This record gives sequence, C-alpha cells and structure tokens, in this order.
Amino acid sequence: MITAYITHPDCHLHHMGPEHPESPLRLEAIKARLSLSGLLQQTMQSDAREATEDELARVHPLRHLRALDKCVPQTGIVTLDSDTMMNPDSLQAARMAAGAVIRGVEQVYRGQADNVFCAVRPPGHHAEATDAMGFCFYNNVAVGAAHARAKYGARRIAILDFDVHQCNGTIDIFKDDPDILICTSYQYPFYPWRYLRSEWQNVVNTPLEAGTDSTAFRRELENDWLPALHAFKPELVLVSAGFDGHREDPMAELCLEDEDFYWVTHMAMEIAALYADNRLVSVLEGGYDPASLGRGAEAHVRALLGLPFGD
Repeated sequence: MITAYITHPDCHLHHMGPEHPESPLRLEAIKARLSLSGLLQQTMQSDAREATEDELARVHPLRHLRALDKCVPQTGIVTLDSDTMMNPDSLQAARMAAGAVIRGVEQVYRGQADNVFCAVRPPGHHAEATDAMGFCFYNNVAVGAAHARAKYGARRIAILDFDVHQCNGTIDIFKDDPDILICTSYQYPFYPWRYLRSEWQNVVNTPLEAGTDSTAFRRELENDWLPALHAFKPELVLVSAGFDGHREDPMAELCLEDEDFYWVTHMAMEIAALYADNRLVSVLEGGYDPASLGRGAEAHVRALLGLPFGD
C-alpha cells in the first residue's frame, strides 16, 4: 500500500494567539510522533500547493472569497467570530490546506498513491459556503471533492467525518447532492449547533452521547455508516479525520482510544478497496491534546499503510 503524506511549512504560519488550541503545535506533534515511530519514513512525502481562487470558488462563492481576502490584517490578529481569528498569513495557510486535498485527489487518480493523509491546518469542515467559522476558513474536504468531480468526473464521493464536532460546513455545501454521501459522527448536543438533526437524504448523522466509549462508537458506525456506504458504492472516499474524540482531548467528552482511529480508518479503507480502487484521501480536522493527537494520527497512518495496530 502506497501512502502519501502531504503537508507544507506555510501551515505553521497561521496562528490565533498563544492560548488558542488550534495552534502550529498540532502539526509538530503529528510529525514528531510519526517520525519517532518510523511511519513517516514509510510514506511518500510531498508538499501541498496552493488552491487557486477558481478551485476554491467551486464550493465558496467568489464574493465570499474576496470578502475574506479583505479581512486579512497587515499585522496582528483580527477576529471573525469568538473562535476564529486571522493573522496576516492565515489565508495563505488555508489555501495550502485546501490545495493539499486537491493534490491528494490527483495522486490517487493518477495511480501515484493508494491513499493520502494531508497533515495540514487550518481545518476546514466547519467552513460553510459563505461563512468562515469554527477555526475554519475554506472547506478543505469539499474543495477536494469538487476537484475530483471537475477534473476526474467522479460521480459518487463518500465523505466520512469522525471528528467530535459535526461537519456543518460540508453539509451546508453538499446537502441534498445525490452524488455526495456524508457520514458524520459527533458528540451531541455540541458545537456547531446547526444541522445536528438534519434530514437531508445524503447525510448520515451519528450523534453520540458524552461518555461514548469504543464499543458504542464502533457499534453506531457499523449500524449507521456501513449500510449507507455499501448501497452508495463510492468511487472515491474522502475522510475528515478529527482526533478530538479521544478520551484525553480537552475539547469534548467522548472516550475513544488510539485503536478506535485505526479501526475507523481500516473500515474506510475496506469501502475504498471494494468500490473505489483503494482511492482514499484523508485530511486533518480536530485534535487538540498534542500527545493523543500524535498517537491518533499514528494509528491513522498505520492503518493507511496496511500495517497492524501497535506493530
């Protein structure tokens, strides 16, 4: 199994102040853990490229993109909402994060890799078509899905989101789109407070109670996601990989373990193997405790490489 690892130094330039949990330290924790375990050296490493305005405009209207551009400060930090701040380099980092998913889609369609992990920030799954929110500016996974459709004619794309927060932005962009299936698990009730009980035909919601453990998490995903995925038969599997459901993460109250991230990744890979010629592209979303984030990403990449857990 050839696993590509895509990141970029510019993703470290975005910061929202010294106390903000979505910090450059997140990527440092992932790289350190993957390097220490020897997994990073087993991947095909490459740099992201910037997403162009045209590529972003497939999911975000031009007027919104240009309004965001006007918010970029010359110095310091400006506040977009109570959670989301912007420094002079934030949109440069965000364009790289979205561009990483585009590059990952290109790699799996060109046969250069079986699967891809994009270790980038800022995250994207809360970014709605016309609203930057929840630490997110552009919806990275949605930009990747739109690129797969425009460039490679992909018709059935599954987006699997196992972050502790629901992917309201991804739902906002693709709601009722019959060629996109969104499967999302999240702590309920919890931020972002919208779309949590949506009834869109192409959205599979899996709300989880605070305290949900490994057994319940796996049972709920098997019951909710697998029947929908087998019926849909995706040509491409995209993953919004959030590691903030870990029991050690301070942002939420799920009780997942390292091995659960291996398990859910392996499940996604089985769907990709059955229907999508192994094509799977994953992008980092949440995860705010550096130690558990590093271990979760290690479990994720270990599964992508086809290695056993804890090897």
